[in-house]
Amino acid sequence: MNKQTEVQVIIGGRQITLSGYESGEYLQRVASYINQKQELFSNQESYRYLDSDLKGVLMQLNIADDYFKLKKQMEEETESNDAKSEEIFHLKHDLISLQTKLEAVEKELSKLKTEKLEEEKKNIRLEAELSECRKNLKKYEQTNK
Repeated sequence: MNKQTEVQVIIGGRQITLSGYESGEYLQRVASYINQKQELFSNQESYRYLDSDLKGVLMQLNIADDYFKLKKQMEEETESNDAKSEEIFHLKHDLISLQTKLEAVEKELSKLKTEKLEEEKKNIRLEAELSECRKNLKKYEQTNK
């Protein structure tokens, strides 16, 4: 388990000791965020005249608003990532299917090339035999005249 951290921070001009299992740097960032929110509100004229309880409630509402907006954004990003992951899965599946088809077509092409070569060899043999037969036929005709 992580070691508990204590860090002195200044929030709203007051020094406060924060403790938690997060790093001191993280706790300082949290305090800085709160100070930025307080400064943002303090710059508004109407905020200055509210009592401290109402100021605290408005601050809490604003921070909760930030939280829910970020949570919604994160959920949308997660949904988008899930949709992209599913699309990638389907694309990979399609790619594998196409690769399999390509391999089958390449095998068929190779087989057809081999058959064509054999047919060309057979054709050459037959042409040679035909030529030989024609020669023999000419000799036969010349001898039988």
